[in-house]
Amino acid sequence: MAAITASMVAELRGKTDAPMMECKKALTEAGGDMAKAEELLRVKLGTKAGKAASRVTAEGVVAASISGDVGALIEVNSETDFVSKNDSFIAMANAAAKLVAEHNPADIEALGTLAYEQDGFGPTLEDVRKGLIGKIGENMSFRRFKRFAGTSLAHYLHGSRIGVVVEYEGDATAAKDVAMHVAAMKPVALTSADVPAELIERERSVATAKAAESGKPADIVAKMVEGSVQKYLKEVSLADQVFVKAADGKQTVAQMLKAANTTVKGFTLYVVGEGIEKKTDDFAAEVAAQVAAAKAGA
Repeated sequence: MAAITASMVAELRGKTDAPMMECKKALTEAGGDMAKAEELLRVKLGTKAGKAASRVTAEGVVAASISGDVGALIEVNSETDFVSKNDSFIAMANAAAKLVAEHNPADIEALGTLAYEQDGFGPTLEDVRKGLIGKIGENMSFRRFKRFAGTSLAHYLHGSRIGVVVEYEGDATAAKDVAMHVAAMKPVALTSADVPAELIERERSVATAKAAESGKPADIVAKMVEGSVQKYLKEVSLADQVFVKAADGKQTVAQMLKAANTTVKGFTLYVVGEGIEKKTDDFAAEVAAQVAAAKAGA
């Protein structure tokens, strides 16, 4: 069995907010498998672990460029929050979004070859990125982007860390409201039928494990599992979510859109650092290493 280290326990606690001892027990039971331990904690602690695990840690910005029925959404990362607020970094991110919208590059590499000059650097966007790295002294990268064309677009930026683009037909105000709703509620799919099968199976697995602990008959357990899955689908599908601005606190997004005679064809949500695990520096160890190196060089 893999040794359970303090750093592994700390990492799992950071992802789940579970007590230290519970994290250690889960890791031990999972044989050191972090993903399995996280799932075990979800079974034991409910949704608390899942909510904490959705936190993002990497820094950077999400930028958008929308002009008529053509637009783009892009995520540009930096090492620290300080640099993500740097005017030159923000200018580069906004320029990159506009370049994506105007030139439709095939990928990140192609985006970097597009003509752009800033702060005395150029003649390409990649040259500007490298120049700013040298000037600011921190790494930065273009992580992902998506271009939109041929349909009405609504977008919403929540500060610089969350960006949403909604493709729609109908009322612009309703579409903008949906974009704000997506930023707040973070659905994973347009409808329950669009939720990825792997997410449903993961939820079913967790629900099955929790229901089994109830000690109820198999037929009751099966109903409990199915009820949990259906509840999950309503929570993560845009159409079934309760609209954040619903006056009665009950109206779903689908009902709001029907009343506004509007159809949402799709949405894209970017959250800065989503899915990126940020390195946690051990300051004490770093200082000790520097002292040791200084002594060795003396």
